[in-house]
Amino acid sequence: MTIRLLSTTAALALMGSMAAADYTLHIVHINDLHSRIEPISRFDSTCSADDNAAGECFGGYARVATKIAELRDELAGENMIVLDAGDQYQGSLMYTTYKGDVEIELMERIGFDAMAVGNHEFDDGPEGLVKLLDGVSFPVISGNLDVSRSNLLGGKLDNHTVLEVGGQRIGVISALATDTVETSSPGPNVIFQDEIDSLAADVAALEAEGVDIIIALTHVGLPRDREIAEAVEGIDVIVGGHSHTLMSNTEEGALPYPTMVGDVPVVQAYAYSKYVGHLTVTFDDDGTVTDATGDTILLDASVAEDPEIVARVAELAGPIAEAMDVVVAEAGDAIDGSRETCRAVECPMGNLVADAMLDRVADQGVVFAIQNGGGLRASIAPGEVKMGDVVTVLPFQNTLSTFEVTGAVILEALENGVSQVADGAGRFPQVAGMTFTADLTAEPGSRISDVMIGGEPLDPEASYLGVSNNYVRNGGDGYGMFVDAANVYDYGPDLADVTAEFMAENSPYTPYTDGRITVITE
Repeated sequence: MTIRLLSTTAALALMGSMAAADYTLHIVHINDLHSRIEPISRFDSTCSADDNAAGECFGGYARVATKIAELRDELAGENMIVLDAGDQYQGSLMYTTYKGDVEIELMERIGFDAMAVGNHEFDDGPEGLVKLLDGVSFPVISGNLDVSRSNLLGGKLDNHTVLEVGGQRIGVISALATDTVETSSPGPNVIFQDEIDSLAADVAALEAEGVDIIIALTHVGLPRDREIAEAVEGIDVIVGGHSHTLMSNTEEGALPYPTMVGDVPVVQAYAYSKYVGHLTVTFDDDGTVTDATGDTILLDASVAEDPEIVARVAELAGPIAEAMDVVVAEAGDAIDGSRETCRAVECPMGNLVADAMLDRVADQGVVFAIQNGGGLRASIAPGEVKMGDVVTVLPFQNTLSTFEVTGAVILEALENGVSQVADGAGRFPQVAGMTFTADLTAEPGSRISDVMIGGEPLDPEASYLGVSNNYVRNGGDGYGMFVDAANVYDYGPDLADVTAEFMAENSPYTPYTDGRITVITE
């Protein structure tokens, strides 16, 4: 009898233990905010105060802060972490002016638990990343970067972190896209390792420490996240960024939230502060995911703006508002500069910027222009166009670069430009002064045909004068073939100024495409 009673008691205790073993974690996340400190329009560019007051704007740090604070209140007593999958830097006048100080200050106000390094955190070299690492109190991580050779970064960047949440140890690992050497400026002393190999090693290290819940906080883009989910055992959840992918269970055309790759939930929350993601994951006592649900939350006018942040942002905006508020032109229609268009096909914003570049230097004998699609960061709404709108499209402070190359090099450049369309890479070539056909069904290296410059077929042996921005001319986005060009001048006027002046000369500007790029996809 006594034995039976003890056995029953033990059984009840065991059942209670089993019932209590399930662990639920709320993961709140953002990615690719890209310095959208102020609210944004439906074109992802800075929204006017009047439009914001009229309820027509989205996001901005004040709404991000409100929503995360609301979730903390709603989930009080539950297990919650707040993650950022990278690219706080670059994309508005706030970054251009303050070089990361504003992002750091506002991230600290919100209080993140961990952040992944994004490629644009290197836009001002390792120095820009060091400012972020030194400026925030939470871990900023990236596991596939070897910074041991860097005097600036050595000893400052961890490859993973472990968060203690509700009595459970949560391992957070990270990886950054290896093409950052082409899309940003990490410098020669930052060595990139394969993302999958690096993440697998970090999983093994954490499991050896007894950590059995592991989140990959990545900045590699959804296609690579899918590969990681399939290849790396031990990753339970992937919270990603870089590809600006909208996942939603309510918005038409979006991917499901979460998107499942096998048993691994993968999430992303678009970009530009427009959404906050909220994933709820339940784990069994082995750390295996048993349930994953949630959605992205649209930060529209129904989300109140944190008044303290609104006041602080207004203070920060004051010194730059006057110059950026100058009306430079009128747009007869919306000018599409979206990444979905400009990284895949001829786009109106690409034509505008490439035309502006070529127009500025045509009297020097320059006959073609190439602008990387990834350098176009927003669309422009119809109506008055202010200098701030143009700088939001072209925030990198790139200068015009003129150079001389052969037709063979131009062909190589175009092949590079269309080599990663499926990945949404920023190297897609928006052009002026030339036409070409890209057959994406053909083998890499043989996709470009029918290249015409100045109305004549491209001659591989002939030399041509071209113009681009200094980032591309110096090898950015894979354009290494331009590095050794002849007759180089990288110090022309700012690309945003050139574009604004071109629009002013052609105001009201009517956006257009004219078939200069033909893309074959099937």
